[in-house]
Amino acid sequence: MVHPLLFLQFISSKLSEALHIGEASANAIVYTWLVIVLLLIISKLATGNMQSVPRGTQNFMEVVVDGIENMIVDTMGEHGRPFFPLVATLAIFILVSNLIGLVPGFFPPTANINTTAACAIIVFLSTHIVGIKHHGFHYLKHFLGPIWWLAPIMFFIEVIGHLSRPVSLTLRLFGNMNGHELVLMIFFGLAPFLVPLPMMLMGVLVSFIQAFVFMLLAMIYIQGSLEEAH
Repeated sequence: MVHPLLFLQFISSKLSEALHIGEASANAIVYTWLVIVLLLIISKLATGNMQSVPRGTQNFMEVVVDGIENMIVDTMGEHGRPFFPLVATLAIFILVSNLIGLVPGFFPPTANINTTAACAIIVFLSTHIVGIKHHGFHYLKHFLGPIWWLAPIMFFIEVIGHLSRPVSLTLRLFGNMNGHELVLMIFFGLAPFLVPLPMMLMGVLVSFIQAFVFMLLAMIYIQGSLEEAH
């Protein structure tokens, strides 16, 4: 029987050769698909036999879904419910991607800047699409400021501020997860038994915090696009 880690490494090497990309990028693609498959399996287990009194996977996922939904309502209000699928998908995907890196030999997709940039761009585009859909052309008032004669200056300041959002989302998540991955690799190389254990426990905390921060900022950005311009 082929070991799962060896199989993933084989797929990654073949993908790297076929697409002429680096090993890190190939790993990110392979482990991203692994996370997607895991989430599909969990979804199937949770919804395959729905019961009025939830048990097992259904009970666990209902707790997760209710927690995220309550957080969205607390942050964005009732009008934030339509954005639950987007926010919850990003949060769960990022969390599982972070946690999978704690398995020895596995690579967290969020430790690759391409993965974090893709998530950040989704939030960036969604924010402005929602703003335009909700306000129409009046959405431009968000970039002009409260004083008309300062509008040209405010426009450039606001554009720079909005463009910095996907950059900060990308680098914050990538920097934390890549840094933690490098530290774990160093500890496993020096002392592969008990020494890396505290770092792995800290990695669980970092994984949850980074997923929470990304989700919270996504909600704040979308909430800001829904508000009326001052």
